[in-house]
Amino acid sequence: MPVVTPETVLPQLKPVGWSAIPAWRTTPLAESWNAYLQGCTVLQKKSAWQNVCDAASRLSKPEDSAVRAFFERYFQAYESSNDDGSTEGLVTGYYEPLIKGSRTQTTRARFPIYAVPDDLIAVDLVSVYPELKNLRLRGKLVGNKVVPYATRSEIERNDSIRAKARVIAWAEDAVELFFMQVQGSGRVELAEGTHLRLGYADQNGYPYKSIGKLLVDRGELTLAQASMQSIKEWGVRNPQKLAALLASNPSFVFFRELPDGLPGPLGALGVSVTPGRSIAVDPKYIPLGAPVFLATTMPNSPTSLNRLMMAHDTGGAIRGGVRADFFWGFGTEAGEMAGKMKQKGRMWVLLPRDYPIISALDAQRRTD
Repeated sequence: MPVVTPETVLPQLKPVGWSAIPAWRTTPLAESWNAYLQGCTVLQKKSAWQNVCDAASRLSKPEDSAVRAFFERYFQAYESSNDDGSTEGLVTGYYEPLIKGSRTQTTRARFPIYAVPDDLIAVDLVSVYPELKNLRLRGKLVGNKVVPYATRSEIERNDSIRAKARVIAWAEDAVELFFMQVQGSGRVELAEGTHLRLGYADQNGYPYKSIGKLLVDRGELTLAQASMQSIKEWGVRNPQKLAALLASNPSFVFFRELPDGLPGPLGALGVSVTPGRSIAVDPKYIPLGAPVFLATTMPNSPTSLNRLMMAHDTGGAIRGGVRADFFWGFGTEAGEMAGKMKQKGRMWVLLPRDYPIISALDAQRRTD
């Protein structure tokens, strides 16, 4: 019997009728159409998405009713759940930051922004272990063995990495650079006023560890205070503790330079993410590119936020079937919204009607 590929095994998705999605009939959907078409530039190359992307290309600037009719005709809705069966999860936010820096090292710009090191190895085990489809091991070769790559603290205190990794630019502020790594993209404002656009290139292989949670566990911030802005303020008050706090997150992100004319940062799907319409998801649970109806609330507010989003991206801290990171856009205002967003939410995934989805039990039977 053929082995079922992991992308078809999505047991946490439960098929539901459209009436089960709150505010589906009243939420404006046309505003999400361009983001859907953006994803189709990649998805249309996959057999499961060809028909729905071809059909979408024949609709010109559809209104809400036409978009709603399109999805109801071509898609099946699924309510997503966590491993324990619960249907409520965490929705956070991310954005594209702007930090100050320089192409060359100066007395102010002294924190290096690295490209991918030459000795970083990514090991893809999917051909041997299909269940690891969305996981890659990262390390470096020492002799004839692959060993873990350097942690954040090791990278930052060991100048020898510069023999292996090109420095793209230099940042003026270590904390701002840290949060640009957390966001996975950003722009560097150079002295002449121009912007250098950077996107995620790779990562050193260690899981992300929240410094906000660490400060909460230490009693230095309350849970309600653990926003990006509050962490930055804590750093200003505690400069002598800052380096150790940042080093407590072993994950380190490497960047690549992107064309400045892109409409937005490139997400994991390979298309530019759209402000207010793209989310990062866990691809083990939700297929990249899928439309996702998100029911949550505005940042630090009880005001409803119901919106059709597109799963254009992933993130190191985004894990689980009901977990999303909402892209707010570029700049200070977007950063404030992203930093405050820690809301509860529910998610409904829309997949083409002929998408090859099976239950975990059926998958086990086919592999026995």
